[in-house]
Amino acid sequence: MKKFKLYRLYVGALILMLSMVHLPFAISVSNGMGMGTLSFKTLSSEPVNPKEEAGSLSFIYDSLHLSSMGLSEEAFDYAVKGYNFLKKQGKLHNQSVLTIIDFTKPSYEKRLFILDVDDHKLLFNTYVAHGQNTGKEYANMFSNKPESHQSSLGFYITTGTYMGKNGFSLQLDGLENGINNLADERAIVMHGAPYVSEGFIKSRGYIGRSHGCPAVPEKLNKPIIEKIKNGSCLFIYSNNKNYLNRSRIINA
Repeated sequence: MKKFKLYRLYVGALILMLSMVHLPFAISVSNGMGMGTLSFKTLSSEPVNPKEEAGSLSFIYDSLHLSSMGLSEEAFDYAVKGYNFLKKQGKLHNQSVLTIIDFTKPSYEKRLFILDVDDHKLLFNTYVAHGQNTGKEYANMFSNKPESHQSSLGFYITTGTYMGKNGFSLQLDGLENGINNLADERAIVMHGAPYVSEGFIKSRGYIGRSHGCPAVPEKLNKPIIEKIKNGSCLFIYSNNKNYLNRSRIINA
């Protein structure tokens, strides 16, 4: 009888040891969005990348090396937040792309970034103009007023295309009241322009300026517009405190 008790204690201890070895693969946790399996990597001492944990859309900032290309992390993070907000609201009919214009960069640098959300690719990175009264090399003054010839910050949804005085153009719907909602009235559109070129930069030190439109190089105008038209998210960013405090989308 004594031997049988010792045998049962031995078997119990062995089962306990085996269950502890396999424990990392058997624990399930709730993340607030359903059940998920806690991986071995999570239990190990290896540090977890916060962007990877936040989701694949946030993770592409690192995977595409957008920081080394000049896109500020703040511009990217706000753009992703707004994209997700508009997607949840059902306002994005073209969810496959996200366009970011980073006005913290000077106009002689490539500050327009178009991201393929589905395949995690950088589709375009090129020059983009700001308004005549927004600044010279840098964009630092913004307005929503007609005839101001200034750029307007914030979130837009791309709409339809048309042929105008600047050729093939893309209409933009400004979503932020008091910030960019008069884009249609002001005829703020994306179009190609000869002054958005490296040749202009070499002669002047900066690209030419528009009446407030985000003008792009003529040779890229059509492929860019064809890619982002019909309901995608376009975000124009500056670390402007007035905008950041007023934007309902940023502060949602």
